[in-house]
Amino acid sequence: MSAPAKQNQLPNHAILHDAESIDRCAKLTREGFYNLLPKELFWQARYHYLKDHGYLLRPRYDPGWKPSWEGTDRDPTFCEDSILLIDYRVMDATQLSNKESVAIKSFLKEGQELHIAQFFSAIQNPMNHCVPVHAILPDPHDSEIALMVMPFLRPCNNPDFSTVGDIIEFVDQTLEGLAFMHRHGVAHRDIDVANIMMDAKQLYPTGHHPVRLGYTHDAMYPVSPLPRAGRGVRYFYIDFGLSLMFPKGTPSFVIGDVGKNDEVPELSDDVPYDAFKVDIFTLGDLYSKEFERKYSNVEFLLPIIEPMTLQQSEDRPTAEQALQEWKKRRANIQDSLYRWRLGHKSEPTLERVVNDTVAVAWEGVYRLKQFVK
Repeated sequence: MSAPAKQNQLPNHAILHDAESIDRCAKLTREGFYNLLPKELFWQARYHYLKDHGYLLRPRYDPGWKPSWEGTDRDPTFCEDSILLIDYRVMDATQLSNKESVAIKSFLKEGQELHIAQFFSAIQNPMNHCVPVHAILPDPHDSEIALMVMPFLRPCNNPDFSTVGDIIEFVDQTLEGLAFMHRHGVAHRDIDVANIMMDAKQLYPTGHHPVRLGYTHDAMYPVSPLPRAGRGVRYFYIDFGLSLMFPKGTPSFVIGDVGKNDEVPELSDDVPYDAFKVDIFTLGDLYSKEFERKYSNVEFLLPIIEPMTLQQSEDRPTAEQALQEWKKRRANIQDSLYRWRLGHKSEPTLERVVNDTVAVAWEGVYRLKQFVK
């Protein structure tokens, strides 16, 4: 067997340093350990079609792909083309015309998802927080599905929220977006932390890998985000697969025990319930689980969460009422609290004291800079 080609320009951690590791890696590769999984073949079959329409998939999905580490001493872990998809319905790609990252979702054409996504995408309004749609492509192999091209977005909670102001901004945008949807007669029906994403380009000026989010595009080096504050992070509702649009004046009652949140009290396959009030509950429950139960300094959310998560759906506010109540309460939050770090409720007392002391010191520095200005 010929000696593997050296990759001396690579960082030390990306190289296999002994013959045993190199042979083991070569054996796994020959045996198909790194081959495309069956669900990935869906995207490989559409590689050239998407390229012809201006969207380039990663090298792994090129039908002529050969592992980049074959015959070298590279560790496949740090080879971009070894990385599998996580959600097989959604593929990342590069738009060839502008080199921007996009996400391409395969979806069934039946139902209202396409209509609702296109409806909101056509509305230019800052209160609209529904994911934009760049294009809809017919699927080249299956007439029952289509391909929806959207901006590439990142999970709303990755990286973690770090300041109280981060949470205030998130609540601002998500309540505003829900009120906007409901105003146009649309109930999302599956509000969950996984279905709210963000445009995080300003947090990662040099980009990141679309699947291994904590690494550079080449999957070689860890990347660290900039703080959210002041960087115009925008949040979007995604996935309208369960959503419904109700014509003006028609009842909004539905049936179906659907959605990711299994704690909504009224969900039923038999008894009709108000789809809009389910959205209210699930968003309030998200604020509770992701923020109020985790952090010790977001008590100001409770007067919003409690009415939104009442057991009796008719007692919950509308989205517009919840938004207006939030605006009143937010107006009374002191500016200094926005910059305050988020303290985990599980944080040990000594650690909390130290971290709070550091936070107070930084706040003093901030005020001094403002004074000097």
